[in-house]
Amino acid sequence: MTAERMPPSTKHPPYNLKEDNLSIVYPDSDGEPMAENDSQLTAMLDAISMLREWFDDREDVYAGGDMLIYYHMNDNETRVAPDVFVVFGTEKYKRNSWIVWREGKAPDIVMELASGSTWRRDMREKRDIYAEMGVTEYWRFDPTSNYFNPPLVGERLADGDYTAVSLETDDDGIMRGHSDVLDLDICALPDGELRFYDPASGQWLRTHHEESTARQEAEAALQAAEEELRLLREQLRSYQADDQA
Repeated sequence: MTAERMPPSTKHPPYNLKEDNLSIVYPDSDGEPMAENDSQLTAMLDAISMLREWFDDREDVYAGGDMLIYYHMNDNETRVAPDVFVVFGTEKYKRNSWIVWREGKAPDIVMELASGSTWRRDMREKRDIYAEMGVTEYWRFDPTSNYFNPPLVGERLADGDYTAVSLETDDDGIMRGHSDVLDLDICALPDGELRFYDPASGQWLRTHHEESTARQEAEAALQAAEEELRLLREQLRSYQADDQA
């Protein structure tokens, strides 16, 4: 059983044209753990949640992570699983894996989070893989600062290879570089946090915990205001009743 290949994105190089064998199964798990330690896991989950929340109103943006990406047609052995990735110009719905030729394009930006067993592959093999796929930006972050110095590295694809994104460290010790793909600053905080900053609005993107806390605080403030308004109305009715008496 075969199907026509989706047209490739104009932003990414075309893949070899051939028929997609739909009888081939592409597993959605490789049996590997999501993360090796809490620092890596926290950075990954926070990054995905921040980006999903930021692009929540965009139906053409998909943000995900720890998902198998297949990039050679009819080959279910050649795959890679980025910690974090974002795709623009696609449909937003739940997926178990990302099959490049069926989706029509590769991710626009990928981020890998360093661990003891992955950081060397992130620097070399995966860098070549993402360049081959046509991933526009490739970022690497080391939440422990044990493997990368500096802990944040950004690269942008140019003529088939990656060139470094300029990074600066401010007076507060925050290292940042601008992602043209996301139109956000990607930042490494001195305490090992990975954060995103919107220079247009001057706002930090919120983690899931921060978003939940802010929502609870807003609801509590609204309830307090409504209670105060109720008491004022009761007080006004009491005054009016006294005047009529």
